[in-house]
This record gives sequence, C-alpha cells and structure tokens, in this order.
Amino acid sequence: MPTLSMFYGIIIRMQSERGGKHHKPHIHCLYGDSEMVVALDGEVLEGSFPSKQTKLLHAWMAIHEDELLANWNLLSEGDGYFKIEPLR
Repeated sequence: MPTLSMFYGIIIRMQSERGGKHHKPHIHCLYGDSEMVVALDGEVLEGSFPSKQTKLLHAWMAIHEDELLANWNLLSEGDGYFKIEPLR
C-alpha cells in the first residue's frame, strides 16, 4: 500500500482499488498503535485516532483534497501515485 505522506507521526496510505471491493474513496492512516480509515469526504469509516491527531489529519485532508482524489483515480486505474506534501 503506497505511502502518500507522513507528518507528526501520522502515516497516510492509499490502496490500489483497481478491481477492488471498495467504492468510496478513502485513505488508511496510522499513528502509533492506532489505525483509521477515512473517506475523502472526511467520514471516519473505521478505527480512531486521538483527538489532536484526528484534527491534524482532517486539516491536511482539507488542504490536499484535490491531490487525494487525483491519487485515488490514478491508483484505481493502475497508473501509480504521487507523494503529497506533509502538514508543516
């Protein structure tokens, strides 16, 4: 699963969905022992993070909304992906 970005201990990954079972665009996020799956519209689909990290993640997602969707489309077509700037 490609890593798109890393910041403040949060790792953001996106899985290739070509022929996959998922239809809602989403990312997989790791922070320490916590895991969370978040739809690109911000809905938490699975798991949880501490409140502070959840806020950081949602802020980053809002800034990079277009890039996240572009990566989803690329991975869905099997055309690779690109890294996204971390939150600074």
